[in-house]
Amino acid sequence: MAMVAGEVSGDLLAGRLLDGLTARWPDLQAYGIGGPQMAGHGFRALWPYEKLAVRGYVEVLRHYREIVGIRRQLRDRLLADRPPLFIGVDAPDFNLDLEAALRPAGVRTVQFVCPSIWAWRAGRVEKIHHSCDHVLCIFPFEPELLARHGIAATYVGHPLADVIPRQPDRAAARRALGLPQEGEVLAILPGSRASEVRYLAPAFFQAAARVQAERRGIRLVVPTVPSQTAAVRAAAAAAGLGAGLQIVEGRSHEALEACDLTLIASGTATLEAALFKRPMVIAYRMNRLSFEIMKRQALQPWVGLPNILLRESAVPELLQHDATPERLAGAVLEWLARPDRMAAVHEKFSALHDRLQRDTAQLATDAIEKVLQTA
Repeated sequence: MAMVAGEVSGDLLAGRLLDGLTARWPDLQAYGIGGPQMAGHGFRALWPYEKLAVRGYVEVLRHYREIVGIRRQLRDRLLADRPPLFIGVDAPDFNLDLEAALRPAGVRTVQFVCPSIWAWRAGRVEKIHHSCDHVLCIFPFEPELLARHGIAATYVGHPLADVIPRQPDRAAARRALGLPQEGEVLAILPGSRASEVRYLAPAFFQAAARVQAERRGIRLVVPTVPSQTAAVRAAAAAAGLGAGLQIVEGRSHEALEACDLTLIASGTATLEAALFKRPMVIAYRMNRLSFEIMKRQALQPWVGLPNILLRESAVPELLQHDATPERLAGAVLEWLARPDRMAAVHEKFSALHDRLQRDTAQLATDAIEKVLQTA
C-alpha cells in the first residue's frame, strides 16, 4: 500500500489511520511520503512530508520544480509497483493529480480528508470525481455534498476528536511543561511551515510583548517543529521577549491543554485548540498575491475551522493586513477581560467535540476494505 501525507497534521491523521489498518492487516507494508507518526507504524518514507509543506500560490511556485519532480518519481514508482491501494492524506494539490494517474492503471485510490470545496475552489469537485474511488470525510456535512456530484464518501469523524481528551487536564499539562499552576498562560502557534513562521511569527511575538506589558506575569508557551525552532527563537528575540517565554519542540497538544487561550495560525491547529476548549485569536498572513487569489475564491465568510463548523464568528479572525501586532494584542486582551465569553465558547467547543468524535480508525478501515472488495 502507498500513502502520501504532506504536513504535520497529515502525518498525525495518517498515523491514526495506520492504527486501524495494521490492526486489520498485521502484515501491511506501506510506503510513500510521510513523517514520524507514520514511521511509528512501520511506514517507509521515500521522502519526508516537509518537502510538500508549502502553502500559497506564490510560495508553491518557488518549490514547484522540486514538488513536481517528486510527484513524477513517485508516480513512476507506483505505476511500476501497482500497489492495490493508494491513500492520499490531505495535500489535495499533490494527491489528486497523483490519484488521477494511478486510478486508470487499476490502483484503487482513497482520499482521506475531503478537499475544502465547501470553503473555496468549488471547481475542484470534478477533479475529485475523476481521481478518487472513495473519499473519507472528517466533517459530517461532506458526504452529502459529494454525493450530489456522484462521489462515493464516508463520514469517519475527525481523528483528533478521539486523540484529544473530552475533558482536558490543564493542571497535568502545566506540570509536564514546567509551568506554574496559577496565573495566565498564552499559547502562541505561528504555524509549522517556514512560510507561516516568516509571515506570522514577528507579528505574533510583537503582539505577545504588548500583552505582557498589560498582563504582568502572563506566561508564553510556544510549541514548534524542530525545523522552525531557530526561526521562532530569532523572531521572539527580535520582539524583545525573554522572561516568561518558553519554546518547546513537538508539544503543541500539551501547550494547548496547558494554556488559557491561544494566538494561532489558521489551519488544523485551530480545530485542535477548539477540541481542547480553548478560546483563540486566529490569524493568517501570506504573500500578497496568494492572499488576493484565495480571497476571490472564498465561498464563505470564515477561514478558521471552528467558525466554519459552528457557522458563526465564535472566535476572532485577523487576516493579512488586519493581523497587526496592535490588533492581535487587542483581541487577546479582550478575551482575558471577559471570562464569561471564555466560558461560553468552552460550551460551544464541547458540543462540537461531541459531533466530531467517532471511531475514525475503525470506520475508515471498514470503508477501505469495501473499496478493496470491489476491485
